[in-house]
Amino acid sequence: MSDADPLAPRSASGPSVADAGSPQGPDRPVPAGPTGSPGLLVATGDGTATVTISNPARRNAMTLAMWRSLPPLLDALAGDPTVRVLVLTGAGDTFCAGADIGDLAGPDGMRAIREAAVAAEEALAVFAKPTIAAVRGYCVGGGCQLAVACDLRFAAQGARFGVTPARLGIVYPASSTRRLALLAGQSTAKHLLFSAELIDDERALRTGLVDEVLPADRLDARVREFTAVLRSRSQLTQAAAKEFAAGEPPAERLAHWAEQAAASGDAAEGAAAFLERREPRFTWTPGKG
Repeated sequence: MSDADPLAPRSASGPSVADAGSPQGPDRPVPAGPTGSPGLLVATGDGTATVTISNPARRNAMTLAMWRSLPPLLDALAGDPTVRVLVLTGAGDTFCAGADIGDLAGPDGMRAIREAAVAAEEALAVFAKPTIAAVRGYCVGGGCQLAVACDLRFAAQGARFGVTPARLGIVYPASSTRRLALLAGQSTAKHLLFSAELIDDERALRTGLVDEVLPADRLDARVREFTAVLRSRSQLTQAAAKEFAAGEPPAERLAHWAEQAAASGDAAEGAAAFLERREPRFTWTPGKG
């Protein structure tokens, strides 16, 4: 299959749920649909939730049902106090080849996909805890839209990235365009959007589209290592930093975070742990803020 045609169908004999490539392993898999059908798979364990995009017959293209199921799934995981970090990945050797073209048929297909994709992207962007996209293979169109909405992106060598609405005459959402330009710069965003060309992992790393590129056999281990680091840190620091990085907060939100910091005890615990040469035991959780 050529790089220019990532949405072309492939054999339906894809990996099983247990082989879905979850960096955390299928501790508690919960398919969004019947086994073997396109859906989102969830595995939780050790404070990390891994959401796997699974539609191997279509290179993990997102169906309309999958787009619509992501926001409530994220809401449930955000409300789970045992979840500290979220990892988004794809089944097998592909992250996501975008929206399933089959759902674009009909007079309302394009509008429905656009609305559902933007809602899913925004739900991921505002998820209350750190998010990481673990990318293998194609990360194209709506797949790139989802990866860009994550806080961080770790990619395996050989990954390919593209934003391809110009191939179909689609106007890319304004919010998605701005998020891409803020992450990778206006020039890279325009290159991707104007040309619909795919770029390799080296260029994605150089432009800031991804944060780390790993040998394929090291990606899962690196994601596990980094999520362990995130779980050991203050959720108060992470939540405030995530909100501040999204844009200048209003005065009431600055006051809110000052109050949270004063009441949490995390700073005192961090200082005590440092002096006592032990790991800190931070107690603030997003539900308190």
